[in-house]
Amino acid sequence: MMKHKLLLSLFATLSLTAHADEGMWMLTDLKQQNAAVMQDLGLDISIDQVYCPDNISLKDAVVHFGGGCTGEVISPEGLVLTNHHCGYGYIQQHSSVEHDYLTDGFWAMTREQELPCEGLNVTFIDRILDVTEYVQKQLKKSKDPDGTNYLSPSFLAKVAEKFAKKERIRTNEFTTLELKPFYGANKYYLFVKTSYKDVRMVGAPPSSIGKFGADTDNWMWPRHCGDFSIFRIYASKDGKPANYSAENVPLKVKKHIAINLKGVKEGDFTFVMGFPGRNWRYMNSDEVEERMQTTNFMRDTIRGVRLRVLGEEMAKDARTRIQYAAKYASSANYWKNAIGMNEGLVRLKVLDRKKREQEQLLAFGDSIGNDNYRKAYESIKQIVAQRHDAVYHQQAIYEALMLGTEFFKVPDTDALRVALEGQKQKDIDEAAAALKEAGQKFFNKDYNPEVDRKVSKQLIALYARLIPADQRIDIFQTIEKDFQGNTDAFVDACFNQSIFRSPEALDEFLKQPDAQQLENDLMVKYAASVRNGYQATSDAMQEETNAYNAAHKTWVEGVLQMKKANGQPIYPDANSTLRLTYGKIGSYEPADGKEYLYYTTLKGVMEKEDPNNPEFVVPAKLKELYEKKDFGPYAMPDGRMPVCFATATDNTGGNSGSPVFNAKGELIGTGFDRNYEGLTGDIAYNPQLQRAACVDIRYTLFIIDKFAGASHLLKEMTIIR
Repeated sequence: MMKHKLLLSLFATLSLTAHADEGMWMLTDLKQQNAAVMQDLGLDISIDQVYCPDNISLKDAVVHFGGGCTGEVISPEGLVLTNHHCGYGYIQQHSSVEHDYLTDGFWAMTREQELPCEGLNVTFIDRILDVTEYVQKQLKKSKDPDGTNYLSPSFLAKVAEKFAKKERIRTNEFTTLELKPFYGANKYYLFVKTSYKDVRMVGAPPSSIGKFGADTDNWMWPRHCGDFSIFRIYASKDGKPANYSAENVPLKVKKHIAINLKGVKEGDFTFVMGFPGRNWRYMNSDEVEERMQTTNFMRDTIRGVRLRVLGEEMAKDARTRIQYAAKYASSANYWKNAIGMNEGLVRLKVLDRKKREQEQLLAFGDSIGNDNYRKAYESIKQIVAQRHDAVYHQQAIYEALMLGTEFFKVPDTDALRVALEGQKQKDIDEAAAALKEAGQKFFNKDYNPEVDRKVSKQLIALYARLIPADQRIDIFQTIEKDFQGNTDAFVDACFNQSIFRSPEALDEFLKQPDAQQLENDLMVKYAASVRNGYQATSDAMQEETNAYNAAHKTWVEGVLQMKKANGQPIYPDANSTLRLTYGKIGSYEPADGKEYLYYTTLKGVMEKEDPNNPEFVVPAKLKELYEKKDFGPYAMPDGRMPVCFATATDNTGGNSGSPVFNAKGELIGTGFDRNYEGLTGDIAYNPQLQRAACVDIRYTLFIIDKFAGASHLLKEMTIIR
């Protein structure tokens, strides 16, 4: 008993040093776990106005944008605000050398000018249901109650359908279900979602504003970019979700967010809602080391090479720059993240912190006579050691060969080969037609075979240097036998001989398709080898993966029990589901003798200007507005023009585009990034250092109004001045 009291005393002491801002909280738990703390920190509205399962709330104006970002509804007629980098792929989709919206920006001055975005969905969360008890009952009834169904997406999808039928929840093409495990599969939540598939681009500043600072400033603070873009949701004339049609009309939304122009100051309470992608707060020290040595190492090593080659090619001409803009940006984002995370994990001694935390849990288990947590810990430690080489190899395949070499994505030719072997003309014609259609998608406007050739030479050779000869995927047997181990010669042969070397070559082949030619095609063989090699690494550690999942579930259960015993609130790891995080606006000290203020102004943009560096070009119109101090109603009380601010909310990837609310639930900014010192936050939150970088809503409206002359959009919004 004395031992147990000492442990609780230790936990209580630790909790005093914890920062209330940590946590990506489930909306369903806010009233029970967070309401009192949020109101003590400054929240000036009821939790029911933030989230209420029975009434309309702020939750109903927050959307999942494109599946990887967040957006917020800012007008009654379906205007959605998100980040420039979230809309970047669609801005690029509509760009050409003749209409370079990446460079020049885009503003629809009428509804007719708003541009449809193929493949873009905007999703609302209708309901969030705790279905843990129901899922656990279904697991017990399953044919494999001790198997892996508790994490199986296919099994959980069937459970969701069964639950929906029981509860009479109607689904269709646009209203869907998502059942996910939380807390290592110790709890389950069901999300009922409605997606709108006719979404149109309304406005985007030029990249010299939206991406100002680009790779140099990415993941850094202070920041000076207007990282925003605007889209509009369209629906059928009766207000229902619909696929694109010229007859569709702007959606009359049930909730939009009011915008507050009064600004921010140090210590102001803020909260953020969004869809954070992934984090790993329940990792132990062995898992953190594994992450550093495999995923982060490969991202740093391989993407650095890919980005260098892409950058060189993009600098040569405008067409290539536009083609590869989105691909480059996507790759660069988590390249720098991996570098910063590894640096921070070492600098902040996160491994030591994790070791202390796991010792606390092991001691807690001993104090209550439960050795399951110790067994789980030992199992995880052993599994991580056993799977290290397979994880390392898998990440090399994924980064270098799957993400890096675009010709890995050549269309699947198996159906045509089988049809040719069967010698039935009808089957051959159908398979050939399907391959022709797939080929057209492969040879899209953003694919440049010569760029792919140059990148692939670098990355296949790099893969060979990273992986010992006896472990490499089997295409290297062909490289050794037919090309004397020369990977450059192999890549050249692929791009000189394959039926996928050009659209014309594919068309020529399909006039007289031949099974043997398909079987010997180097690009086809390469793609199959990469897929098989990746699958082989998964198969090699399947047993360890299953054992890890079971041990991780027990380990997280232990963390939950320890926190519960200590009266601490709990939150699950991020998994792209709707969450809320809160914290105060604040400056911070990244190192001794340094202090970063919580805000930046347009003066900083001018100070960073470098007309010879494409990352720091300042548009002439913006300089003119600055020199004239023509900031309209968007200036700070002292006359300066705000650009960005930093707040201590617990954000990660997927929170990009998230609304930043003030104490009254009004929009004051849009989250777009984290600071470099806070990149360890995906594994361990640091309240003194972690900050979310946000575009000040005043800068957003200033750019729309004064820079772009699109003031008609402001007339739709509810603006509090």
